[in-house]
Amino acid sequence: MPRSTNAPASRRRRKKVLKRAKGFVGGRRKLYRTAQETVNRSFVYAYRDRKAKKRNFRRLWIVRLNAACRQNGISYSRFMKGLKQARVELDRKVLAELAVRSASTFAKLVEIAKEHLRQTETAPASAR
Repeated sequence: MPRSTNAPASRRRRKKVLKRAKGFVGGRRKLYRTAQETVNRSFVYAYRDRKAKKRNFRRLWIVRLNAACRQNGISYSRFMKGLKQARVELDRKVLAELAVRSASTFAKLVEIAKEHLRQTETAPASAR
């Protein structure tokens, strides 16, 4: 019986890998084995960096908020505590956008946070 190679499926599988290797340099694009290794490694990077992207954006928002808070005379941690006490449920992404795009609105939020911080500081310990 002649040897069967399953050529159509093999060709499709190889073409799929080489198509994903578009944009790579040299043999990483043209040679199946090296292209396959590079493509598999790129999937690992993509998976890892989807997680890292979330961390990086959160760090960026916090840095922007801290800078904007300090311009308004309050630290980031005190600002966030004041907003939590005021029951303002805006996330860091929205707050950072407000700080960058609408300084007057952000200043009002800072005043709300400062007011609620003052109220808790002046309240007796038993009332808290």
